[in-house]
Amino acid sequence: MRLDLLAALDAPRRSAGLLTVEEVLALADTGNVIYDPFSVLISRHLRIGEGNVIHPCVTLTCAASAEFQLGSRNILHTGTLLAAETGSILVGDGNQFGEGGFTAKANRSGARITVGDGGRYLGGVSVFGESVLGSGTQVLGAITVDSCQLAAGAAFSDPDPDVRAAVLKGSGTARGLVLGVGQVILGNGGFRAEDVKPQAFYHPKVKS
Repeated sequence: MRLDLLAALDAPRRSAGLLTVEEVLALADTGNVIYDPFSVLISRHLRIGEGNVIHPCVTLTCAASAEFQLGSRNILHTGTLLAAETGSILVGDGNQFGEGGFTAKANRSGARITVGDGGRYLGGVSVFGESVLGSGTQVLGAITVDSCQLAAGAAFSDPDPDVRAAVLKGSGTARGLVLGVGQVILGNGGFRAEDVKPQAFYHPKVKS
């Protein structure tokens, strides 16, 4: 690529506090896979682990005064946006963000978004406020999660639904909810605490 063209691409990135194209490519040195460094925007204030897979058109931004940590072996599909603007975003290992888009914004006073390990967040999920998505949790569908706490637990593949991490699925807004291990809400427009069901309601235990 011509050096003058690369410089033109990098200039707005530098002014916005983002990694240059070459710096994005250098993330491969720690085993990260960047399929299209020209469409991926990554803040230079972000701390990123190893072995992450980042698809085209992913944006990871962090203000100089905020905190953003992305662990290792996460998969970030096209349409993923994580932005630590006024608060913190802390992501563990082995999560899947998208397919179908994913947004997380710590963009208001007191915002803090924490994601554990091995979760799945698919189909247009948006997360805001003081939210904790524990290890193994799932949010499946076009759901806005605002200041919710989903309990950590076993992965979705565990044969015992009673020990699986909490799940939200469907579409709508979930605000201020606390879900325990083995619990799920299927929402259509809204999510209410009184609609909590055990996951065995949808996935009966397999009899031995």
